[in-house]
Amino acid sequence: MKFLICANYLPHVLNFRGKLLQDIAALGYEIHVVAPDLKTYATDYNTLSELGYSLHEVPMQRTGTNPIADMKMIMAMYSLLHEIQPDFMLSYTIKPVIYGTLAAWLAKVPNRFVLISGLGYTFQQVEETSKRTVFQKLVHGMYQQALKKSSKVFFQNTDDRDLFKSLKLLSSKTPSVVVNGSGVDVTDFDVLPFPRDTTGSIKPSFLLIARLLKDKGILEYVRAAKRIKAEYPNAEFHLVGWIDENPAAISQTQLDDWIKDGDINYWGKLDDVRPAIQECSVYVLPSYREGTSRSVLEAMSMGRAIITTDAPGCRDTVISGENGYLVPVKAVDELVDAMKQFIDNPSLYERLGQASRSIALEKYDVKKVNAHMISEMGLMSLSNKL
Repeated sequence: MKFLICANYLPHVLNFRGKLLQDIAALGYEIHVVAPDLKTYATDYNTLSELGYSLHEVPMQRTGTNPIADMKMIMAMYSLLHEIQPDFMLSYTIKPVIYGTLAAWLAKVPNRFVLISGLGYTFQQVEETSKRTVFQKLVHGMYQQALKKSSKVFFQNTDDRDLFKSLKLLSSKTPSVVVNGSGVDVTDFDVLPFPRDTTGSIKPSFLLIARLLKDKGILEYVRAAKRIKAEYPNAEFHLVGWIDENPAAISQTQLDDWIKDGDINYWGKLDDVRPAIQECSVYVLPSYREGTSRSVLEAMSMGRAIITTDAPGCRDTVISGENGYLVPVKAVDELVDAMKQFIDNPSLYERLGQASRSIALEKYDVKKVNAHMISEMGLMSLSNKL
């Protein structure tokens, strides 16, 4: 039997869904991967191919709305799915979810699953204002039609599911389930020693890993860094990420100014974030909204306390005062206060970090998350069917 995954960015297939595909392949399923621009990511392409997966390219623009280009994508997806005839299909991110699911329905793929891993700019401020732009209404209408054609919808937090229901994007007739993010391989992210200064004390060292988008809380993080460093000059603020093609992206000039002013230590984009996490004593994500952040789970697995926002997809990872602190969205004052808690009480680094590791093991172990999804999709060992 054949299992197909459809994504808008090939490197994320390996990084975020690689363990899931390995577990499904271990059950005996033939794995197919559909994504755009395969030749651009030769390393990922070769790695997935060496695992025995079949890769297929479709034309897809990750951002923007071009009706002609999007129609070409649906037609290409339909033709490809009709040729492959997968038994199960999982789509995630906006265009694969909408256009991939509709194409799968037209191609009569029997089991069509959707993963809502984050909402992005098409849902910005909808909850706060209860108003939607014409563009948002258009996109949400397309979500509604696609989800009607899905067999089951996976969400990574209850807030996203509740929002989809309140906006009537998710029909009561379509089954849905909440899973604990994408999970983290706790065996790959071991607890490592904290960075220490010349006296042997743990450094006040903070880290944010994210695409450099305003809605990731980048601006709030840098503002907090300026204020903390004015009072505690030895405090360090690390930033890992890259400027994405997204309307909410910061400018290169902004980033250059922060680096020049010494506000942050910029690492760029990393294929392996573990060295950066090891150099921090607290992980910070002041995001406005998430599905469930993989970088937070990785930092938790490595025994780091977390400061994040009391926002959907963020609040689920922190028990305030136990493994970190929750602060309001866009609240720089509260973010600064949370950072000072650690600087003024250094014993919190290890105590709250240990609690993070325990939560990661109990709740976010990728094997547990994958087993949950595999069960909900009705996949089983093909050897048992023989």
